[in-house]
Amino acid sequence: MTGKIRLAAAAGVLIMLLAGCQTDPSDGVVRTNEPAKGDYTAFGDTFDGLKTISDVDYYSSDQAVTEAKTQFRSENYGNAGALFYKATRLAPNDGVAWLGLAASCDRIRRFDLADMAYARAYRLLGATPEYYNNLGYSYLLRGKLQEARRNFLKAYELAPKDPTVANNLKLLSSSVENIER
Repeated sequence: MTGKIRLAAAAGVLIMLLAGCQTDPSDGVVRTNEPAKGDYTAFGDTFDGLKTISDVDYYSSDQAVTEAKTQFRSENYGNAGALFYKATRLAPNDGVAWLGLAASCDRIRRFDLADMAYARAYRLLGATPEYYNNLGYSYLLRGKLQEARRNFLKAYELAPKDPTVANNLKLLSSSVENIER
């Protein structure tokens, strides 16, 4: 399959998975109030006609992101993922939506889709504590404890007083100490 077909298929699978299932990333990313025009694929790199507008009161993805965060906190990860995905369609340059989508995919164990969403979030948000913390948690869920530690430590370096990062480092430590078979 070509790359575009594969990405479109992955997006379709994500929508179907998230519809039946169930982080609070911080804001600060400029969003567009118009969906991208042109050749847009769910996790692709082609976004013709992207617009960034910094002084708009309302963004089309705001409601979806707000609802998605509520669903995520209620542990309805499939619903949260579907809403974060909707937000990425409405505003493809919304890094918060991509980070939330990645976290939701982690929780339903779709790490292949989470990796694509994390890559997009990194391009939009950069090296933020939230990004490294979420990526570390993703690796923790996968059982890749060294990668988890590496990312948690990067998050800790950027935000040493963040209680979430500190708690995740403690969680990682207890995971190493209390291996159950």
